[in-house]
Amino acid sequence: MYQPSDEELKSVEEWFAEYDALAEQGEIEKLADLAVFPMNLATDVPEGYATVRQWTRAEYIEAMQESMGGGTAGLGLESKRTPHFLSPNLVVVETEATMTIEGRRQSMHYADLLVRTEDGWAFQTMIQGGWGHGWAPAKRG
Repeated sequence: MYQPSDEELKSVEEWFAEYDALAEQGEIEKLADLAVFPMNLATDVPEGYATVRQWTRAEYIEAMQESMGGGTAGLGLESKRTPHFLSPNLVVVETEATMTIEGRRQSMHYADLLVRTEDGWAFQTMIQGGWGHGWAPAKRG
């Protein structure tokens, strides 16, 4: 099992500090700059099954604008993150978060796959329930 150095752990914490600051400011385009596209998304559908999709940059931006109140600033975000390094270049980060938009609080539990690129960390896969309304359930094969 790969054991990250203190410096590697710090680099992930710093990446999420930048991500959170941009999210709180509603900077959705800049959030997209921190990703690798196409981005994988694993979620669930109301029928009780999982579903998977790939988002383009434009689809990601549209989804974030809808979920973050049209991309307006004023998002309040409290997060506890636990990184699980698979290698020096791959880390799955589990997050327990509370988001406040226009006085409404919503708790979330999700995970992201960060990949190390030439420019530093980037997120490539989002794993979170509740995004798959209207999507088809996953199929094998």
